[in-house]
Formats: sequence, structure tokens, C-alpha cells
Amino acid sequence: MSSDEKTRPTPAIHQNPVVAHMMTPGVVQIPGDVSVTEAASLLEREQTPCLLVKDTESSFGLMTPTDIVKKVVAQGLEPDDIEVRTIMTRPVQFIEYDRAADDASTMMMTNGTPILIVTKQAQPVGVLTARDLILAPKRCLVHIPATLRVTDGNQPGSEFHATIVEISHVGALVEPSTSLLSDASVILNFSLPSLARPLTIRGQVVSDYGRGGVKPSRTAAGAVDIQFVKLSSTDQSTIKAWVLQHSPPSSDLY
Repeated sequence: MSSDEKTRPTPAIHQNPVVAHMMTPGVVQIPGDVSVTEAASLLEREQTPCLLVKDTESSFGLMTPTDIVKKVVAQGLEPDDIEVRTIMTRPVQFIEYDRAADDASTMMMTNGTPILIVTKQAQPVGVLTARDLILAPKRCLVHIPATLRVTDGNQPGSEFHATIVEISHVGALVEPSTSLLSDASVILNFSLPSLARPLTIRGQVVSDYGRGGVKPSRTAAGAVDIQFVKLSSTDQSTIKAWVLQHSPPSSDLY
């Protein structure tokens, strides 16, 4: 076996990227009786692709810049006099944060909507747009030794060995030496090959797959998808540049 073959990364079992890795975190929610003028100001101030309108406990809608342009401005109406409930787009399409990107694409195509509201245990936590899916970060196949700690609040737990098998600047696919619960908060310590500076990154287990791609409540020595959280701009830029440099020109990962 040649030295190149020995050092070549071991391909991971293909895992579809999940919605949480591509969404814009946070959802701005407003009641249905807010004026279009107020909604437009909120869209601009928050720099969000949409507002989630909660008209009643069970009735939701979306307010987007397109709604304002087509249903108010183009009609020559006065935005101060119109409530968002009268022009909001409905029904709203919701998707759980740990669903596969392919599921999100299918939902968008089937329902003809470019925006999905991402939920976690039925609570809105983010927004996913068609643009997010198009620009979703590709992951680089790697084989990077790491250590992993599960945190309980601010207290780190025991340290375990792990191997990072896919990585991007927003998350990684990791094979830990211990079982992990979904939603577990973790701390990853590793060094990118050719870079001397070690990285210490907080993350959250978004989904676990176990062997054979079956998603159980736990995984033993299987693959876990970890979303990076509270990542500094320096670390994000470092990982992003490294991934771009080491990814093949025509990646067929996803």
C-alpha cells in the first residue's frame, strides 16, 4: 500500500445534510393586527427573509417583502391602514430542524413555497429559504482525530476520543467512541491538518444515525451530526478557508 493510500481520508457513510445546518437561526413573530408599515420596518431592521404572523393560536401566515410589494404597493394601498393578516401568505409550511435537506427541497417543490419555518419540538427556531439550500455548505471528507466532551450546563463531562469524518464551517459528522443523545451539548477539540493552531469548538448533536443509516434514540460508535454553536468569526473563517482548499473541484458529496 502506498503512503498516499494510507493517508487518504476514509469516506464516511453518506449522510444527507440536515435543515439545522442551513437555516437562518431565529424567527421574528408578530400578531396579525400589526400594520404593514410596522411589519416593513421590522423586516428591514431585523434583516430577516420573513415574519411569522400568529393570527390566532392555530392560524399562522408569513409576511415577506414580496407580499408588501405585490399586495400593497402595486395596488396603490396605504400600508398604515392595512393589517398584515389581510395580506399574509398562508398556509405556512413547517419542518423539523433535524430533517434531511432533501425533505426540505421536496416540501418546497410540492407546496410551491420558497420559505419554510424550522421547528424544534413544535417551537419555531429558524427560517429556511430556497437560497439557503442552493448555497448550503459542502462538507469535506476528512479523517481527523478529536476529543469530545459532553457538557452539563457549563460543566464539561468526561473526555472521549472521536473522529471527524466530514466537516464544514457550520458543522461536522463525527464518529464518537461513546454513545450520544440527540440535542446533547458537546465540546470538540481538534487540529486541522497543516494548521498548527488547535480548535476548541462548542456544538450540539442535531441527529444521530447509528449503523445502517437507521436513526435510533442513541448511537453507539456510529455517526453523529454536530452543529457548531457560538463559533467565533476567526474559527469560522479558518475552517471555511481550509475546507475550500481541501475539497475537490467537483465535489459529489451531496
